[in-house]
Amino acid sequence: QVQLVESGGGLVQAGGSLRLSCTGVGRTLSLYTMAWFRQAPGKEREFVAGITSSAGTTDYADSVKGRFIISRDNAKNTVFLQMNSLKPEDTAVYSCAASPFWSRNDYTYWGQGTQVTVSS
Repeated sequence: QVQLVESGGGLVQAGGSLRLSCTGVGRTLSLYTMAWFRQAPGKEREFVAGITSSAGTTDYADSVKGRFIISRDNAKNTVFLQMNSLKPEDTAVYSCAASPFWSRNDYTYWGQGTQVTVSS
């Protein structure tokens, strides 16, 4: 069982930055593809960014490409999402997820989420 714990959310003005962290508890994350998803009120959950276990490949949703950066530190069992040039439409609950596969879907383990609010 992989337990994921997110942190780093908060309130920020448009144009600002936040860095989210996702730490694994109980098992190493180094074997898993990791991803960030988000869900805004009244909307479906959507893929934001993903990174392979070796960090050799990353993938981004078009809406965040060029503004967000996903990275990982396997020694610290942590995945990060650096969010720059934030927009009000980035407001959502952000959750990290782990999968044994490289995919935008089919994630097995999920964190509880952290709220990101971007004011205009």
